[in-house]
Amino acid sequence: MRTIQFREAVAEAMSEEMRRDEAVYLMGEEVAEYNGAYKASKGMLDEFGPDRIIDTPIAEAGFSGIGVGSTMTGTRPIIEFMTFNFSLVGIDQIINNAAKIRQMSGGQFNCPIVFRGPTASAGQLGATHSQAFESWYANCPGLKVIVPSNPYDAKGLLKSAIRDDDPVIFMESEQMYGDKGEVPEAEEEYTIPIGKADVKREGSDVTIVSFGKIIKEAYKAAEELEKEGISAEVIDLRTIRPMDHETIIESVKKTNRLVILEEAWPFGNISTEITYQVQEQAFDYLDAPIIKINTADTPAPYSPVLLKEWLPNSEDVVKAVKKVMYK
Repeated sequence: MRTIQFREAVAEAMSEEMRRDEAVYLMGEEVAEYNGAYKASKGMLDEFGPDRIIDTPIAEAGFSGIGVGSTMTGTRPIIEFMTFNFSLVGIDQIINNAAKIRQMSGGQFNCPIVFRGPTASAGQLGATHSQAFESWYANCPGLKVIVPSNPYDAKGLLKSAIRDDDPVIFMESEQMYGDKGEVPEAEEEYTIPIGKADVKREGSDVTIVSFGKIIKEAYKAAEELEKEGISAEVIDLRTIRPMDHETIIESVKKTNRLVILEEAWPFGNISTEITYQVQEQAFDYLDAPIIKINTADTPAPYSPVLLKEWLPNSEDVVKAVKKVMYK
């Protein structure tokens, strides 16, 4: 094993798949000459050239559509958005074309494409650059949605996403690109299956489900709770759609309590879906109501003081766990 940054894991995954399959190419704003807005494609232009690492104008609808159309000629594009906030400009291409080509062509065409880039808040970037759209895309049949939380998962899941024959939304975080973590040596091939959650920390008293960068707050909370004799099991969803309900249900059957931590607005989100699935499949195992922790129900503030209050944190998780344990 070796330690690399999150951005390096992303670059390695894309580069390895481009070496493996000449049909794979990368397209987006500043992915080539600038090595990526967050340096997640560093060195790729030098290796693969301008025909496969393609800089675009600021025109998400245009290059999203080009990518979707190109899949019907046999290519496997990776489309990078500088942030998923900008994907809204091209969302018609994603929802009305990429997600529906297989069905509307009667199975004659699939759409092997990956849309990737950062999601959710990244500090003081303002309301229009601090939004989490995982639940938007997960709501659409035909799309797979992945949100990794560390370099190991990012590399393994991105390789699987690039090889997948259906469109995949791959969401990262601007605040995680510098995070370091262990991955296998470069010559060791590995992938992670799409649709499988990971129990990052085993416990017996309460289940905490989260994903993406906000899961770090769940880890902090679990450590604090352990000091008070409370054993928290932490599950990283990794894949939002298809969702691994089985891992969550089995954990709840063991712990009898569930807290969900998600960096998203509280109405109609991933936490809501998990809550429904658990009450339907494991209601009799619950010893307390499920608590979901989300951002405040407002656009993200710019003020650092307000932003701190807007975002969920480990203290919120500790309070929620104690509440479901009646402590």
